[in-house]
Amino acid sequence: MGRLAALADRARSAGLGEELRTDVARRVLDVLGNCLAAQGQPSARAVTAVARGWAGMDAATGIGTGDRFPATTAALVNGTLAHSMDFDDTHLPSVLHPSASVVPTALAVGEATAASGAAVLDAAGVGIEIAVRLGMGGYDEELGNSEFFERGQHATSICGAIGSAAAAAMLYGLDTEGIADAMGIAASFGAGLLEANRTGGTVKRAHCGWAAHSGVTAAELARHGLTGPPTVIEGRFGFLHAFCGDRADVAKVIEKLGERWELPRIFFKPYPCNHFTHAGIDAACALRRDGLDPDEIVEIELGVPKPVLRTIAEPAAAKAAPESGYHAAFSGPFTVARALLGGSGLGVGHADFTDEAARDPRTLALASLVVCRSDNRCDELYPHQFPAVLRVRTRDGVWREARIDHNRGGPENPLSDAELTLKFDLNVEQRLTPTVARAVAEQALGLGSAESLGNLMLLVRS
Repeated sequence: MGRLAALADRARSAGLGEELRTDVARRVLDVLGNCLAAQGQPSARAVTAVARGWAGMDAATGIGTGDRFPATTAALVNGTLAHSMDFDDTHLPSVLHPSASVVPTALAVGEATAASGAAVLDAAGVGIEIAVRLGMGGYDEELGNSEFFERGQHATSICGAIGSAAAAAMLYGLDTEGIADAMGIAASFGAGLLEANRTGGTVKRAHCGWAAHSGVTAAELARHGLTGPPTVIEGRFGFLHAFCGDRADVAKVIEKLGERWELPRIFFKPYPCNHFTHAGIDAACALRRDGLDPDEIVEIELGVPKPVLRTIAEPAAAKAAPESGYHAAFSGPFTVARALLGGSGLGVGHADFTDEAARDPRTLALASLVVCRSDNRCDELYPHQFPAVLRVRTRDGVWREARIDHNRGGPENPLSDAELTLKFDLNVEQRLTPTVARAVAEQALGLGSAESLGNLMLLVRS
């Protein structure tokens, strides 16, 4: 615990390197676009309505709401927005979406404290690093999966609360001891279950908002003297043992801490759907670029890592005919079908995950042909990649195949600044004019040299 707090304190004093700050600025742009795209979603309407009923100082922006809130409330709103479209970045193999809670925390507290852009990037970068390292502490190499996930726990929100607390504490100017107390307090606040992925409900979209809210609250409590246990991460009744039992690995949390950063290895999402579906989409797009006519298809096989099947392929009937646009985003058959039919955005986009799209007869007919199976090569690469192989047979009896080993948006197949900006533009095309969108992108990517967040947050407020 002390080493994590010391890392945060060093970064607060000395700052992160230029390369890491640039990486975080790209994540700020990504989160802003995801937040603006989520306006009108049920989770966004519900949480914003609750937030407007809470009294307090108007210190920070609720992105796209037209409102200002206390920092804790703004973090709740913006964290919910950031995760509502399932478009937020992913760390492998922990399978955390760290920026969706930590970046809203840093933006809320950074705006409330009039912090510089560089200080916000430093805080967000350290908070993200801490969150994913905690996630790695719950990853079991032998199992090939996160122990959090095996137990039905949403590691993104559980670990995100602690990473958010570190970011908020840095921006509040707390020292090593104070940062440790904030994280220690937040460890009691982290929560989130994954049952909504299986059987429905929109509460999962608010998990990152609650993690951000918990992190800011924990830091504020630490500022006023509340303390946390110094062994809250590694102790017998501490964070990792309580959540992951004997499979927890404390050593992974601190291995080469401050020397080898996980931050640049976090995958940006090019498509607004479950990350397990992305390689299948890439494969479908590749076949379509090669001239495949979807009307000629009579058989489709989607090969994925075995652990992925339960999320995007089971139960088979429900995945072939998802009950809503939200459920469609977790369906391997549906996402492959939409991509084969042309999709939208960078391959598939928001228009492919409306309730109307989920009822499209042509899409459902094609999705009904998809049989999902485990694939040995995919099993070897998982969970450091989420690979897929797509095999398609046409009426002439010919089989065509596309195999994707490296996910688009990751370090081996990255999105350029231009592609990331295009994703942002597609996210906000119904919310911002092209001129304002261009200004937001420029200011977000140049945040390291900004004196404050004032101009940027004004642009995205409404």
